[in-house]
Amino acid sequence: MYTTEINNYLRKTGFTSFTPKAALFDMDGVLYDSMPNHAYSWHKSMASFGIEMSEADAYAYEGMRGVETIKKMVKEQRGVEISDEESQRMYDEKSRVFSTRPKALMMEGVKELQEKMKACGMKIVVVTGSGQRSLLEKLEHDFKGLIEPGMIVSSFDVKRGKPNPEPYLKGLAKAGVEPWEAIVVENAPLGVRAAQAARIFTVAVNTGPLPNKMLADEGADLIFNRMTDFRDRWGDFL
Repeated sequence: MYTTEINNYLRKTGFTSFTPKAALFDMDGVLYDSMPNHAYSWHKSMASFGIEMSEADAYAYEGMRGVETIKKMVKEQRGVEISDEESQRMYDEKSRVFSTRPKALMMEGVKELQEKMKACGMKIVVVTGSGQRSLLEKLEHDFKGLIEPGMIVSSFDVKRGKPNPEPYLKGLAKAGVEPWEAIVVENAPLGVRAAQAARIFTVAVNTGPLPNKMLADEGADLIFNRMTDFRDRWGDFL
């Protein structure tokens, strides 16, 4: 049992109970081992517009809506504000480069983890900053019986992406639960920050190259180094 971590969560939120009824999953780097493809695509596409974005930057910005990431980087590097339309044009090029990359595999252990959660009567919601329709369309097919229609929050559903809590608050609403009745599964610092701002117990699974400290500093309640570790320890939450 993760008694210490749960008690710490209750203490910092002021909630009196923790009774998970829903799990809110990020997509890239959590459901799919897709971040290497995203990192390459961000670096390659932004370079074509004269914007420097290293593959490490892609991991650091992960979770933020693509158009917001681009506007932020252009402002920092050029000192100008660009329109939503221009940012979308640049993001479309990133999506094009991504489409040329090898197919990302499902993250090892995540489907079994969701099956265990479903067996406990939990709802599953996907909360992603992605706006790539090709990826979103794969979800219901790849996770048939686990991710139901209408249980996906994408960049099309929010005005403010991660690290703002809006995506996870929308996820709670879709599941029909309160913050203390949910668990977030994340891999990105900005995603952890968003989940913490929504006051949801946050499990960070570090599937990328960033140090665990970056996830801990954003307030992750529990950190695993592999999805299979979380899958194997799921019973300890019950």
